[in-house]
Formats: sequence, structure tokens, C-alpha cells
Amino acid sequence: MTSTATRPSPLQWISYSFGRTLPPSMQDWVRNDLTGDRAVPRHLVRSMVPYLPIFALGFLLPGPFVLRGAVVLLGVLLALFYSAAYMEPNRARRLERHGLPRDLQNPKVLERQARERQRYNEAHGKNA
Repeated sequence: MTSTATRPSPLQWISYSFGRTLPPSMQDWVRNDLTGDRAVPRHLVRSMVPYLPIFALGFLLPGPFVLRGAVVLLGVLLALFYSAAYMEPNRARRLERHGLPRDLQNPKVLERQARERQRYNEAHGKNA
């Protein structure tokens, strides 16, 4: 990261989790956030932030605490499922909104895919 690049403040990070674009000075942070080694867990955590008020309201429903907890757990699992299902389009959209290429990938992942492709071609031939 360059000396001008900064991390978002907690308020900026919360607004970023709701979809807001961060300033250009944080572009390196955004690149690492969306394509870094821990991009998937960060995406899952970030995608739960907008749902926190809804989950909190789930505990205000009438009934036993166990039932309310089960309702909230079901909501969390459903939100995680959809978050994981739409992770790639969401990542591409965020990259584009921050002025980065939509198809930007983690260099380590690209290197691993190239090695796997090479091993496959060696084992099965290029025309397999």
C-alpha cells in the first residue's frame, strides 16, 4: 500500500458494507479487501452488516427465547447462503464502482489455476 492509502474508519467501513464507494485514496485497501487472501470471509462478514437490524428485530418477536433464536439463526443462514451465491457478481460490481477491473483476481489464485491447468494438460494432453 502506498503512503497515501488509508484504511476506512469504522463509519466508512459500515457505509462500504451497505454499498457506498470509498474515496480513491483507499483503492489499494479495496483491492485487497475484494481480492486478497481472506476475501471470502471478509465478504461474508461484510454482507451480514446490513441485516443486523433485522436480526435484532427477530429477538423482539413474541415467544420463547429458543424460538426467537431459531428464527434469527434461520435468517442468518439464509442471508449467508445468498451472500455466498452472489459473491462473484457483488465483488465485480464493487471493483467496478471503485475504478478497478471487474475481472481482477487474487494473484495467488491465478498462479494456482495456471499450475493446475498445466498439470492437467501434461496428464491428459492439450486436446483432451
